[in-house]
Amino acid sequence: MFTLPPISLYIHIPWCLKKCGYCDFYSYVSKEIIPENKYIEHLLRDFERDLSLINNRNINTIFIGGGTPSLLKNTSIKNLLNGIKKRKIISKNIEISIEANPKTLEYQNFIQYKNSGINRFSLGIQTFNSKMLKKIERTYSSKDAMNAIIESKKISDNINLDLMYGLPGQSLEEALSDLQIAIQCNPSHISWYQLTIEPNTVFYAKKIQTPHQDVVFNMLIEGDKLLKKAGYKKYEISSYSKFNYQCQHNLNYWNFGDYIGIGCGSHGKITQKNGEIIRTIKNKNINDFLSGKYINSVYQVSKRDKIFEYFMNVFRLYKPIFKKHFRENTNIEESFIEKNIQIAIQEGFLINQSDCWHTTKKGKNFLNSLLEIFLK
Repeated sequence: MFTLPPISLYIHIPWCLKKCGYCDFYSYVSKEIIPENKYIEHLLRDFERDLSLINNRNINTIFIGGGTPSLLKNTSIKNLLNGIKKRKIISKNIEISIEANPKTLEYQNFIQYKNSGINRFSLGIQTFNSKMLKKIERTYSSKDAMNAIIESKKISDNINLDLMYGLPGQSLEEALSDLQIAIQCNPSHISWYQLTIEPNTVFYAKKIQTPHQDVVFNMLIEGDKLLKKAGYKKYEISSYSKFNYQCQHNLNYWNFGDYIGIGCGSHGKITQKNGEIIRTIKNKNINDFLSGKYINSVYQVSKRDKIFEYFMNVFRLYKPIFKKHFRENTNIEESFIEKNIQIAIQEGFLINQSDCWHTTKKGKNFLNSLLEIFLK
């Protein structure tokens, strides 16, 4: 019998004070008063609509992202979470995360966030270097970043710091300095990821250049050494945590779990009882969303795309990929991908064992090349 995977909830808050030049996430620049109460009301209606698709599963994790969720008043966040809990049973000891921008944080809100049930704070630091902050068009100072960390640690021991490397004009020494400062702050989790210039961003249009790939690769290697030496375990390509502080919400994504996405421009992945997977994409137009037009599209994921999406997620993790897990989460026998697996083995990307596959170091370093095999 097919077993439905765990399911999480992602809530998108689309407003920002300023759109960063490298950002390709869906967001609006807040030039007027944000219609918080109306947006929360429609988020909950959007949530109610999606509940009919999840077959009575409990929500295992909640992530409030954006945009900049910390632009909303703490009373709005409280009303949102109370509304979620009234409409659906959530798991005991659930992880509830919120993304926060150091510039927009009102530190007195932290206690209210915690009282509302939020138990994990993810701070978008990116860099502690004031020169680099200006280059990537962030709206806060290095002092703001440090204050945000200090205040959040007073409230919670479950803190993530987002840091980027490969910034325009950044040297290896500057990248490692950011990491050293972050490590000294002793957060429970550090996300250490490369800046990539995506199409449809301001930086792409301006043809902003990042450091040479050899320099960026050295940043990755040396940064990895620093983090591991400091006691952080790498459990995903860009994620490091202290013991028992992995991000459960992101782990659900990477293990190919399900999630509801509510809010303007959000996405969802919901497995049905027959093993088929549907994708939901919500309306990007804020005025349409606030008039009750939540859905942009709903479609069934093809067999080929299901296989590619599965490996696109699980290959990111530093653990074996069990064949039973593949069958249970895709409803597909591994014999269907036997030729693809053999190619990946011949290329030195995978090691095959009786019950699982292991990604090699080469497979992790050339992940895109490995994934391309499963597009064929």
